[in-house]
Amino acid sequence: MLFTDDRTRTREMFREAFRKLRAGEALEPLEKQVATLVEEHPEYHALISGTEDVLDKDFTAEDGSENPFLHLGLHLALREQVGTDRPRGIRDITRSLLLKHGDGHAVEHMMLPLLGDMLWTAQRQGVAPDEASYLERLRQLL
Repeated sequence: MLFTDDRTRTREMFREAFRKLRAGEALEPLEKQVATLVEEHPEYHALISGTEDVLDKDFTAEDGSENPFLHLGLHLALREQVGTDRPRGIRDITRSLLLKHGDGHAVEHMMLPLLGDMLWTAQRQGVAPDEASYLERLRQLL
């Protein structure tokens, strides 16, 4: 259910996974990943577990609000990239960053803007993401 174009359904999945975690209910593997990410971001707890109006909320730079669902989704995407080593080399870059900085969550936060930029550029230009450029930018973090 996570990989859908339906923003509302995706957001509901985040909310439900976090609700189930807090209630001590059984979680599917993807739900566990999502709930763990939400748990790692206490700044989002009230919003995600709050009223349902968050399902339709537009988060814009103009109003100064960060989109927590986008942020958490980028974390999931990055973890998937590292887990599958796609693009090839990202796992080694991540390991090197972890050795240098020691904090996995902080390392992800260093990498997320680059992932977001790559995806935004590809979408805006209507082309496939430029993995070589992305990897080079990640290497510059070392």
